[in-house]
Amino acid sequence: MPLSPGEKLGPYEILAPIGAGGMGEVYRARDTRLNRDVALKVLPEDFAQDPARRRRFEQEARAVAALNHPNIVAVYDVGENFLVSELVDGQTLRAGGKLSQRQAIDLAVQIAEGLAAAHAAGITHRDLKPANIMVTGASSGNAGRAKILDFGLAKMTNPRTAGLPASEASTQTDEGVVVGTVGYMSPEQVKGLPVDHRSDIFSFGLVLYELLA
Repeated sequence: MPLSPGEKLGPYEILAPIGAGGMGEVYRARDTRLNRDVALKVLPEDFAQDPARRRRFEQEARAVAALNHPNIVAVYDVGENFLVSELVDGQTLRAGGKLSQRQAIDLAVQIAEGLAAAHAAGITHRDLKPANIMVTGASSGNAGRAKILDFGLAKMTNPRTAGLPASEASTQTDEGVVVGTVGYMSPEQVKGLPVDHRSDIFSFGLVLYELLA
């Protein structure tokens, strides 16, 4: 059920809807404790009502929250069926216009650096696509910075590296379950086979092709 401006989830007051997708609805919200605007994602109902999936999401959100990289959107908090992250002022690569070759290469390098940081922490994104990459606007004070967002389908390929107990490896997606976005998925992802960082690199290659072509 969509939230209305003025409603609250914990200390977060809803200001306005930002968008919606398969992984939930996203709102601009106000953190009343720190007096800052954030992006608040509410999990889909079927996701939120499945204890195992919700637990996996919370565990992986905590792992992503431990990442500190300028090309990855920061995760601030995880609540009861919602996720709170940095609010990025800009637009996605999908919404942006044609880029020059220099701009495309600069963004590609930034995306690659963000992915490398996630992979080094044992996290595979599994849904890398233009719609999940924001580029900051002029009003942000740091225009032209790429930010990878939406780790809702992320998988911990090495829980210990991600700072979590090895016992939590059992919460990863089962083999045979296909997740991701058709058109950007690696062959093994489409087949429902186990994936690792190489699947993200395949998806990145498709994003790079679109940037340049």
